[in-house]
Amino acid sequence: MELDPALLNLNQTLSGPGPFVLLGVPGLERLHAWLSVPVCLLYLASLAGNTLLLGLVAVDKTLRAPMYQLLGLLAAADLILATSTVPKALAVLWGLSDEISFGGCLAQLFVAHVAFIAESSVLLAMAVDRYVAICQPLRYGALLSQRVVATVAVAAVTRGACVMAPPVILLQRLPYCGHRALPHTYCEHMGVARLACGDTRPNIWYGLATTLLSPALDLGLIGASYALILHAVCRLPSPGARRKTLG
Repeated sequence: MELDPALLNLNQTLSGPGPFVLLGVPGLERLHAWLSVPVCLLYLASLAGNTLLLGLVAVDKTLRAPMYQLLGLLAAADLILATSTVPKALAVLWGLSDEISFGGCLAQLFVAHVAFIAESSVLLAMAVDRYVAICQPLRYGALLSQRVVATVAVAAVTRGACVMAPPVILLQRLPYCGHRALPHTYCEHMGVARLACGDTRPNIWYGLATTLLSPALDLGLIGASYALILHAVCRLPSPGARRKTLG
């Protein structure tokens, strides 16, 4: 006796989709082992460099200035972003494991994107830090302190979580039927949404909105901050003062 395909799809939708298959880099399947070499080396370099930077900022009392504390936040966000994606990517490239559960996929997607948005937020805070240091030096101590850096850390993570919670909820509510292969080495929002057999327009529009309102907005504000810095430097009376400020 054969079961109705519609009933099978309904059962899959209610119980949750099965594991997804990560295909790696489409068209370069034969080169996966070679591609894993630079990926692994860059990951190890990122781990070593960011861990060393975090250790120095935590131990060295001369690195208590907000600029160095923000560098520590950036290193932490980069560690989380890399660790949430690269180990699974290496497992795919090495042919060790190409499957990831639906829950694991959503967790990876959420953590990686939150870390990316937090990185963008910290970079914006660093641009503001440099603007205040150069354009408002007498107010630097009052405007930027370790308490402000802690607030930036909380705000960056909160912002990322608030931005990424809706798409994860939308992905959970979509029905999944048919193929479950992702042409990536990690779980990506629209890549997962394309596997659904329901209406994905909310995901498309929300993905576009988050791109415009998160990294794109931060990039514009960072550019504006450095433009103001260059304007202030160019107004200094002597070339020596300009060189000292930029140094």
